[in-house]
Amino acid sequence: MPDAHTALARRLQYAIAAVFIILGGWCLAAPTSVIAMTVRPDFHTEASLAVVALGAFGAQAMLAGLFAGFSIFTRWTFFAYGIALLPFFVFDWWFFFVTPMFNEFILLDAAGNVVMLCLCAYGYTLLSKTQAA
Repeated sequence: MPDAHTALARRLQYAIAAVFIILGGWCLAAPTSVIAMTVRPDFHTEASLAVVALGAFGAQAMLAGLFAGFSIFTRWTFFAYGIALLPFFVFDWWFFFVTPMFNEFILLDAAGNVVMLCLCAYGYTLLSKTQAA
């Protein structure tokens, strides 16, 4: 039976998985609504390639969520997931501030990334108390 830290870390994994699955599911199931809600009018497109690419992005996010939900994370897994999130912050920042392609709704993605990064940091810290280097 897992100790309290391990059980809590498992719940953190499920929360990380939920962010990936919810936002990825939206991109997969309704890519045109994601474009309509998050992309500034000057960049709007319903071109087939854009819709398919966004759907594929959503499918990959859901896959990441499934891996997060069905794997057993160690503290290093939380660390690696956290590091892997960092380029997404650059992406959101770049396309919101530098080349403003996205409107304020892209902050939903940024918020999801912040939540997952915090969960990763917490999971790493939590499991550091029970797992040896």
